[in-house]
Amino acid sequence: MAGVIAAAFLWSPPLQGLGEAGRIFYFHVPCAWVGTLAFLCAAYAGLKYLRTRDLEWDSSGAAAAQVGFLFTFLATVSGAVWAQEAWGRWWNWDPRQTAILMVLLIYGAYFALRSSIESADRRASTSAAYSILAMVAAIFLVYVAPRLPGLDTLHPSPVLPGNDPDRGIESRILMVLLAALAGFTGLFAWMWRIQVRVDRLFLRREQNR
Repeated sequence: MAGVIAAAFLWSPPLQGLGEAGRIFYFHVPCAWVGTLAFLCAAYAGLKYLRTRDLEWDSSGAAAAQVGFLFTFLATVSGAVWAQEAWGRWWNWDPRQTAILMVLLIYGAYFALRSSIESADRRASTSAAYSILAMVAAIFLVYVAPRLPGLDTLHPSPVLPGNDPDRGIESRILMVLLAALAGFTGLFAWMWRIQVRVDRLFLRREQNR
């Protein structure tokens, strides 16, 4: 992570058409990726719980959703910071901004639902089903809906390598971005593991009462 931060500011050139403000995408894109990955893990854990009825899968799914919510929130904030620099407004109700806000609301409701159910088994079953449906909704909102015909977006196109082979700028951008994705994915795995351990300790305490 330290290497990614140093490379993002000191080694990578400015993104074409985005200037120095574009460097935030080395953090915005990995946060968005980790959010999606975490919600996928939560949905997978939900499926495993529905098959096994093992409450440890419920703890794993809830932990993944918590970490995913955090990274999705950070992606929203970092996107708003860049929007202020690029468009002069923190929030523009762009299709992608609106979609990620809806995802946050969906998973906020997930946590509210969990906290409203006292029975561990019933909470796990309901949360598992909700996390699966929420993942389907999140994929549609973030990756499908903004690309529907008639929806114009201010969101910049993905950075692709090879657009300017003479200067080799895009290759360095790609290297830093891939390193950032790897670093943030490792950070997610570490945070998820810690949160799973914490949630399982709470589960054991409830079971021993």
